Amino acid sequence: MAFIDYYKVLGIDKSATEDEVKKAYRKLARKYHPDLNPNNKEAEQKFKEANEANEVLSHPENRKKYDQYGENWQHSEEFEKQRQQQSRSGQQGGFGGFEGFSGGGDYSDFFESMFGGRSAGGRRQTRQSKGGDFNAELHLNLKDVYTTQKRELTINGKKIRLTIPAGVENGQVIKISGMGGEGSNGGPKGDLYITFTIENKTKFKLDKSNLYFTVNLDLYTAILGGEITVDTFDGKVKLKVLPGTQNGTKVKLKGKGFPVYKKEGVFGDLYISYQIAVPTELTEKEKDLFEELAKLKNQ
Repeated sequence: MAFIDYYKVLGIDKSATEDEVKKAYRKLARKYHPDLNPNNKEAEQKFKEANEANEVLSHPENRKKYDQYGENWQHSEEFEKQRQQQSRSGQQGGFGGFEGFSGGGDYSDFFESMFGGRSAGGRRQTRQSKGGDFNAELHLNLKDVYTTQKRELTINGKKIRLTIPAGVENGQVIKISGMGGEGSNGGPKGDLYITFTIENKTKFKLDKSNLYFTVNLDLYTAILGGEITVDTFDGKVKLKVLPGTQNGTKVKLKGKGFPVYKKEGVFGDLYISYQIAVPTELTEKEKDLFEELAKLKNQ
């Protein structure tokens, strides 16, 4: 198989940061996604290559090995063990720093002879390797993850039925074992990693499992008290307002927040802040009444 330069696949330099790697991958993943390119083998191949490149370059340890060993980066640990054994036994040359290696082969041929080529006796030696991992993004609205739901996704041409637990967080990654690339020489399949991007288009602010919401309260209710109807994430509730409520007062509605991930029936709290609205455009009679109240207050 021809060597694939992962940096070229993503269209980035070797000096690219982790954020630049992610940005380049996301751009290609959206462009070549099978859902947008049905029955397009070329797009499917580019999508696979982008997934493979991202899997290696987005992980610092894998990237370090890849930069040092190239296409044979997955065999780096075995090579280091072999090199150390050869060094201890005093056999210099073929392994030490790659100097003096002979036989007409190149760097890749050397690894092939160690891990996947022919032995000195001519017998074929095979090594099982796990398939590459795939990465995908799933974009949802905050309301979509308020309850547990099932989704059917098409990833790399395969339909996957996925149960999305309520309370999944923005940026959270879920692993699905065995849904990645095919292994080699009978090795296991890679895994699929799905990153969730949750967009909040609601009027509630979410912090972990707690929700925050500001309610405009008219001056008269704030002074005299009363009952108001407020929104929660799953409907409306009636709330008593105490007389003399001050601007900025906070009220906690226990259990009216967001569901806690993978804890069935457990919810955070809803915190409501009162913002008292001062009346404007008063009528003459209203002004007279406020002036009379001011006089009473000063007596």
